[in-house]
Amino acid sequence: MTKSASKKIVKAPARTKATRAWQRMLSGRRLDLLDPSPLDVEIEDIAHGIARVPRWNGQTIGAHIFSVAQHTLLVDTIARQQGPIDDKLRLAIMLHDAPEYVVGDMITPFKAVIGDSYKAVELRLLAAIHVRFGLPPKLAAAQEKLIKQADRAAAYLEATRLAGFSEAEARRFFGNPPRLSPSVERDYLTPWPAETAEARFLERFAKLCG
Repeated sequence: MTKSASKKIVKAPARTKATRAWQRMLSGRRLDLLDPSPLDVEIEDIAHGIARVPRWNGQTIGAHIFSVAQHTLLVDTIARQQGPIDDKLRLAIMLHDAPEYVVGDMITPFKAVIGDSYKAVELRLLAAIHVRFGLPPKLAAAQEKLIKQADRAAAYLEATRLAGFSEAEARRFFGNPPRLSPSVERDYLTPWPAETAEARFLERFAKLCG
């Protein structure tokens, strides 16, 4: 998808009577992937889901998966170390991978194989999630850039500490590594049990929205 195309609203495919394009959540909500409503989005469902979705297709070391929820907290930590950011932007960081509670974490090589279909679903879900929590459906370019930079920095650390990449290989794909204290790095790059990742995600979210 080109940059200009990515900014356009992508039309959902036609629905037939036999189509079931929704997922029932543990909250009881029924989220429609073709036409997701902000009213069907609950943060507890998001936290529960992304705490159980593995990064790197599960190809990471450790007794537990390295979850999308833990990755999100790492991205937020890196972004805050790069300079002061307001709570609205931090909220956007906390939600930047939230659609993966429905569609999973599709690795970049597979996204390249399947083309634009995945991205269209992801963008519709993210817009609904943003609206549910008081953010604009689409962020400003500068905000997206900051999130992407922190996301890539987190990916560098995950790749080299957990996923078997060499430092040279990680630099080629993700750029230069961020600087974190040894204690912070040790905490955020030791895979947590799903229950821990879920609880810590909800705790930080509550502090932002409290």
